[in-house]
Amino acid sequence: MSALLLVPLLLPFAAPPSARHTLARLDPVTALWVLTASALLLAGACVAALGALVLTGLLTFPPFAALGELVHPLRTPSGLLVLPAAALATGALTVCVWTLGRSALRQARTFRTARSQAESRPAAGDLCVIDSPHPDAYALPGRPQRIVVTTAMLRSLDPAEREALFAHERAHNRAGHHYFLAAAELAAHCHPALRGLRADIRLAAERAADEAAAGAVGDRHLTARAIARAALAGHASPSARPDFAAAAAAGPVPRRVAALLAPGGRPAPVRRGAALLLAVCALLSAGAATTDVLAFHHDVEVAQGEESR
Repeated sequence: MSALLLVPLLLPFAAPPSARHTLARLDPVTALWVLTASALLLAGACVAALGALVLTGLLTFPPFAALGELVHPLRTPSGLLVLPAAALATGALTVCVWTLGRSALRQARTFRTARSQAESRPAAGDLCVIDSPHPDAYALPGRPQRIVVTTAMLRSLDPAEREALFAHERAHNRAGHHYFLAAAELAAHCHPALRGLRADIRLAAERAADEAAAGAVGDRHLTARAIARAALAGHASPSARPDFAAAAAAGPVPRRVAALLAPGGRPAPVRRGAALLLAVCALLSAGAATTDVLAFHHDVEVAQGEESR
């Protein structure tokens, strides 16, 4: 067992602070890609490291070694640490799989309900209006893609604000933001530190849609007002949308409104140091996990008699 296995397990704790600075310093679309790719790399490296620990522990037992066609059980230089580490890794992976499975089932049920509800209503193009006393609006992925809005939300906005809201939701569907949100949800179940990245990825997606909507309607102040009023109207209202269905009222609305009202549309000069630090963390984690998986593979080949040390 190599100390490098600790790198993919510890580096994700450095990601959330870097992610927040990345989101503040890069344009929203670039930040969305950087944050999502980093989250997936960090999550994959963590799972690979945990998997290597579990398999190392299992192959030290003769029955499992025989199943793996090993000539002799796997020998490790740190035998006293292998079994406790493997047990902890097994517990961590079990929790990951359990929580991810529960979330996937819940999201699938919610998505089916939302699709059925949308398909039961007549649509005007991609717009579907649902009669509900709860203000809500969101971009519903699938085929065909839909912009779902409730009658209560329509009553909360004036016609110009409605157009800005629809432009925001169409931007979500056009850019496929549900894929980014699903990836963020997946990563959040692989390591507890990546839950902070999930919120940052959602904010980046909302900011990207905000900017697209502002460009579509040609009025940043109108877009900011529509988002603020939609958020106020939908505050504390129950919603039938799945988590990966992006909504204009999601995320820290005051930060989004401030960004839209900032001079030139950028709250701060573009500096890429934070993004570089986040990328380095993700690449170091992936590199350490790859190195350890290759070392584990070599040890297995040695135990199978295919290679000599």
